[in-house]
Amino acid sequence: MPFISLLTPCFLCVLQQLTFPLLLSVGAAVIGSLQFGYNTGVINAPQKVIERFINNTWEQRYNEPITKGSLTAIWSIAVAIFSVGGIFGSFSVGLFVNRFGRRNSMLIVNVLSFISAVLMGFSKLASSWEMLIIGRFVVGLYSGLSTGFVPMYVGEVSPTALRGALGTLHQLGIVVGILIAQVFGLEAVMGNDDLWPLLLSFIFVFAVIQCILLPLCPESPRFLLINKNEENKAKNVLKKLRGTSDVSTDIKEMKEESRKMMSEPKVTILELFRSHRYRQPLVVAVVLQLSQQLSGINAVFYYSTRIFEKAGVEQPVYATIGAGVVNTAFTVVSLFIVERAGRRSLHLIGLFGMAGATILMTIALALLEKLKWMSYLSIVAIFSFVAFFEIGPGPIPWFIVAELFSQGPRPAAIAVAGFSNWTANFIVGMCFQYIEELTYPYVFIIFTVLLLIFFIFTYFKVPETKGRTFDDIAAGFGGSSVTRGEKFSPEELNSLGADSQL
Repeated sequence: MPFISLLTPCFLCVLQQLTFPLLLSVGAAVIGSLQFGYNTGVINAPQKVIERFINNTWEQRYNEPITKGSLTAIWSIAVAIFSVGGIFGSFSVGLFVNRFGRRNSMLIVNVLSFISAVLMGFSKLASSWEMLIIGRFVVGLYSGLSTGFVPMYVGEVSPTALRGALGTLHQLGIVVGILIAQVFGLEAVMGNDDLWPLLLSFIFVFAVIQCILLPLCPESPRFLLINKNEENKAKNVLKKLRGTSDVSTDIKEMKEESRKMMSEPKVTILELFRSHRYRQPLVVAVVLQLSQQLSGINAVFYYSTRIFEKAGVEQPVYATIGAGVVNTAFTVVSLFIVERAGRRSLHLIGLFGMAGATILMTIALALLEKLKWMSYLSIVAIFSFVAFFEIGPGPIPWFIVAELFSQGPRPAAIAVAGFSNWTANFIVGMCFQYIEELTYPYVFIIFTVLLLIFFIFTYFKVPETKGRTFDDIAAGFGGSSVTRGEKFSPEELNSLGADSQL
């Protein structure tokens, strides 16, 4: 009852501010997150079917079956090239949003979705696994761009009080996309020899829906006021989004933000690395991004069907869908607790829980031949692994980056963080199968060690940022120049932390 009474006024407040134009704008944008999630999870279930296609294509060309090494290489490239596209896309976000705006950028890059859908959809007909790989790269490029556009647009159209709650819908869109891909990947649906090209190219449906909805949505009022200096248009957009004629508070907030942006110089990536002021928060931001991807979560998303199969699970595809359901459920849970609990605490809990799950998984795989019921333990381990990921390492790293850097260095910091994230994603996608063949059944011990290293780093080096001022955050870094008594100007201090309470 106390918990319900605590939530009731929050929900009433939310309902009062959720206008139809706002819901339409956020919903249309989050379709981009859903596409990203779909393409992350879609390659998992049909692995054997697509490998048969690669083998058949190889035989047609060279009149001999493909070698195991060549098949593993082609499949690993098809999986991991998605992350390479993401790397290029994440670095290109600024080129689009500053020229075309937030909404129009999301609309334009759907061209990449259509191109990738054509390439992957016709790869079987053309007997070309190269088209499959190129299509995965193109849709990775789309996903890298989308992961920059969506949170930016949603944050800028949302009221200040709802910015955090609505912003987390980006992560929810991703996990729902993964779950949809897992269900569609069932052999009875589209994960079979005839329909797998349609499965991979189904993203064109999401792209069409987004292209229909986005023109009905307004451009970001922040972009209109700050970037285009069109105050009247910004006011009209805000009136529709807020459902009120008095938007003076929002306009005042944006003008204040614009003033701070003009007084605070932009920081390039090279300056970010050179400046000692940014060095420690940058290390924290990068390591937390690495902790997200090198935790092994995408080894599960990309290869869980294969893992369950080797663990002796009778219906591995359904176990994979179960992992997707757990992933979605705990993402919803994280929406409610991330603003109530500390970021650092949740990240520590998530890392430690994932480390425990990897140990359970290793035990299950090692003893499977002696104890058949260990296959059930492997399911529990994977489900726990995914659940703890969404409690901490899933949502937390992006919160930390945003809170450690303000307008000046933030774009460069986000670019570096995004590059680190996608690069680690690529390493896991490319190398997991090779490492698994060498170390099975002890492959997850590698992730156990990495998770414990990240846990120790987080415990000693990552400060709690929730509700703390810059001075508190600087003290949390321990060896920062601020705590050693070095003096900085107000502009220098503001460029590292937020201007007031975080």
